Amino acid sequence: MTATVRLARAHDLRGFLDLAAQVEHWFGPMVREPGFHKAVTQHIEEGKALVAETSSQSTGGGGELLGGLLFGAEPSAYHVHWLVVSERIRGHGAGRALMAEAERRWVRAPGTVEVITFGADHPGAVTSGARAFYERLGFTPAEPAEAGPEGGSRQVFRREVAG
Repeated sequence: MTATVRLARAHDLRGFLDLAAQVEHWFGPMVREPGFHKAVTQHIEEGKALVAETSSQSTGGGGELLGGLLFGAEPSAYHVHWLVVSERIRGHGAGRALMAEAERRWVRAPGTVEVITFGADHPGAVTSGARAFYERLGFTPAEPAEAGPEGGSRQVFRREVAG
């Protein structure tokens, strides 16, 4: 399945919430949390949110989203705040396309890109494929991070971007 990546727009909030519903069992509550709505809306307004959608939807937008990414950039430190790909298309390149577009738009070398994902002992660590995904993109596991809202372990993954 070919995914087109674009900047998120205000009407994409519903799609972000649909994606969040697929992973709440791993990440904790999001769909009904005003703080999550605010974070997504803020990233969209600041132009720091991307969505992946099927190519046929890219012209009109507003269809089912395949993935979403929230990003933070403070040169030379860059942060993937949230990245989710629809369960039905994981492993088909949407996550890689989102990351490539985020790095193309916002990352300048030299710098460091970081993401907090599941700790090795978290039930979602293998099932979601997140740890393996980031390792395939050249990230390496680093220090532990604060536990997630559901109580599961988290770990920083980091990748240096050379100049």
